[in-house]
Amino acid sequence: MVVAFDTTGLQQVDGTTWVHPGSGDRIILNVQDSRLGEEAWLENVPAMRRNLATAYAQMGCLIEAEPVVLGGVRGVCQVVKAPIPNAPSGQVFMANIFLAKADRYVMFGCSAAESGTTGVREALLMAQLGVGAEGWFLPHPYAPEVRGALPFHRGDDPAWDARFPDHPLSRVRNWVRWVLGAATVDPAFAALPDFVPGGGAPRGPSGH
Repeated sequence: MVVAFDTTGLQQVDGTTWVHPGSGDRIILNVQDSRLGEEAWLENVPAMRRNLATAYAQMGCLIEAEPVVLGGVRGVCQVVKAPIPNAPSGQVFMANIFLAKADRYVMFGCSAAESGTTGVREALLMAQLGVGAEGWFLPHPYAPEVRGALPFHRGDDPAWDARFPDHPLSRVRNWVRWVLGAATVDPAFAALPDFVPGGGAPRGPSGH
């Protein structure tokens, strides 16, 4: 595999998907033999974040987009929330790490959905903070003018994850921390020239 990671305790569904039998969280590893279709990337993080926030607003809400290094390869971790498909309520949270090279890219991600009683994290935090809707919902930090299918709010702050370790948002963030420290990348992929938006001259893995 382009990205190698410990699959102990996971059930493999197919060649690209694993499921945690207890939580139902899904791990997906896809390699696309095509260029990443982004107009801004690591060379302009504010523009990248603004573009991603606008794009994800159609399906839900981008919570954060952070530069990361996985197995020595620079990439971007995108944490997103969206309504659970075909469900009357609840949200699914996704943390997807993109490693982009000049002519291909890897998407390595974890998704976790709410189950049972939904919205508990939000309700408890609203009560603790003593705010109503007007103080709970916030302009998007990357694109304040964007109004998404789901709102950006105070409960998305990672500062609350330790208090709600079983919440799906906390779980996908914990997964990111784990893979960044434990996963490895195929040296042949790592050595490929980096992705540069707009067809610019690709850089080697050293950045030159």
